[in-house]
Amino acid sequence: MLFADFAANIIQHGDAQAIAALIARTRQASQTEKQALFNAADAARRPYYGKSIFFRGLIEFSSFCKNNCYYCGIRAGNDSAVRYRLSKEEILSCTDKGHALGFRTFVLQGGEDPYYTDDLICDIVSAIKDKHPDCAITLSIGEKSYESYRRYFEAGAERYLLRHETASNAHYHKLHPAQMSPEHRKQCLRDLQEIGYQVGAGFMVESPWQTDETLAQDFLFLRDLQPHMIGIGPFIPHHDTQFAGMKSPSSDFTLLLLALLRLMMPKILLPATTALGTIDPLGREKALRAGANVVMPNLSPKAHRKDYLLYDNKICTGEEAAECLQCLSGRIAFAGFKPDFSRGDHVDCLERVHPL
Repeated sequence: MLFADFAANIIQHGDAQAIAALIARTRQASQTEKQALFNAADAARRPYYGKSIFFRGLIEFSSFCKNNCYYCGIRAGNDSAVRYRLSKEEILSCTDKGHALGFRTFVLQGGEDPYYTDDLICDIVSAIKDKHPDCAITLSIGEKSYESYRRYFEAGAERYLLRHETASNAHYHKLHPAQMSPEHRKQCLRDLQEIGYQVGAGFMVESPWQTDETLAQDFLFLRDLQPHMIGIGPFIPHHDTQFAGMKSPSSDFTLLLLALLRLMMPKILLPATTALGTIDPLGREKALRAGANVVMPNLSPKAHRKDYLLYDNKICTGEEAAECLQCLSGRIAFAGFKPDFSRGDHVDCLERVHPL
């Protein structure tokens, strides 16, 4: 059996032990085998999305966060972090600009900032929907109650991104303070699904203490959850965290895991992340060839992009910014793909109509 076929079979049907062994085997794969894996992932995506690469307009609207995740540059305990909040009017200005540029999906991302009450989030979401009813709104604002999620959905939010970071409870507690609960985070994802969101989960790659066995748990959790989107990116240390000075990984292993995720869930929406572009100038193009099909140019105000610093050396100007869509679109087209500025829904949700 060819390696790519073997990998697809294990990742779709194997147990934790088999998946951990596959991940170990993938690390040692030859360049020919790796390329075959990437080709298989690309082929698995095409029946559902063709060559389309979906663009999302990212708005990082708050660098305040009440949590103290050990790896994060905007954690509450980092007194050196530069804090800012965007007003409703500033956020609407970003979406107006994005709509004029052609975006039909906006991603509102921020730390878990209590300043943004449920009433304020709902007001912002409904205002965007009123102005741009042809657009999808994605929220990425952390762990909330079922009732809060329901209210955001009724206000017009249709998608929610909440990376689980690691499905291993033991590993989770090495990366987060004791008051944070991996069980609660997983329940939030299930709540979001029950309400009707298109849901995104995901994990860091090569984070401290990660093993092939913890990664196998991530794959099993995602296979069971069946989210609509999976965001993974390489762990990159931040100088104001306890992981300062740790070596950043290369892009290689993240690309292999992207391919395995695509083979496991061919219909998934899979971003080529900013973190991947940070550690490898061609990281996003490589990710697209390995099965990814989403990019998120930054629509945040230029003055604040450098302040939303989750990890060191984050690219915050240039071709990842919305102002240079021609540059990024050209790179995507040159790589053999089609820039797509539509809503870019998951293929199973194309017939779903959210109440406006």
